[in-house]
Amino acid sequence: MNRNIMFALAGGIAAGFLAGYAVGTSGTKDSGPTVAAPTAGVVMPAPSLGGGVPAGAAAPGPIPSGMGLPNAEMQARIIRLEGIVKADPKNHDAWVDLGNTYFDTHQAQKSVDAYAKALALKPGNPDVLTDQGVMYRELSQFDKAIANFQKASQLNPSHTQSLFNLGIVYSSDLQKPDEAAKAWNKVLVIAPNSPQAAQARQLLAQIKAMPPR
Repeated sequence: MNRNIMFALAGGIAAGFLAGYAVGTSGTKDSGPTVAAPTAGVVMPAPSLGGGVPAGAAAPGPIPSGMGLPNAEMQARIIRLEGIVKADPKNHDAWVDLGNTYFDTHQAQKSVDAYAKALALKPGNPDVLTDQGVMYRELSQFDKAIANFQKASQLNPSHTQSLFNLGIVYSSDLQKPDEAAKAWNKVLVIAPNSPQAAQARQLLAQIKAMPPR
């Protein structure tokens, strides 16, 4: 399931994210990635986040008109999945699917709760943790979002999307550009040729170019 999101940043446009339930990344390394130094005092507008993305995934296009609205098809899917988990509360995949569908329809709290059920059944899935972290951020629960992204990265050190999202929360929501730069620099080291690394370079350059507050 793909959830395509575009966001604009001060001074330029950064590529969007592919959000959703996806396998963890396993980016290849090369020598000499560009690492920008952290720069304090930059406050950036809050972009949207995405969930786990495999390295090498293509950048998404613009948001289709009406994306995220709970149309009849999506509502029917929600009803069907709610029925499945009611009848079989231990159905991990159905809980994940339900969390993803709530994610798509911007029902953040319900999405968080569904992902929690999935994680209770099978703890330690970095993709589910990342998607749940995105929903925590939508609920302005930034500490919980950070905890999820950090845990996802610890479980899978090659999970670039969780690191990238961690940087976004630090820079845009908590106004901690130094911490954001640390996360994005890790992306450059772990997967320098990934789409997330390309985005991280743009964001690091914007931070470095902005004067201190």
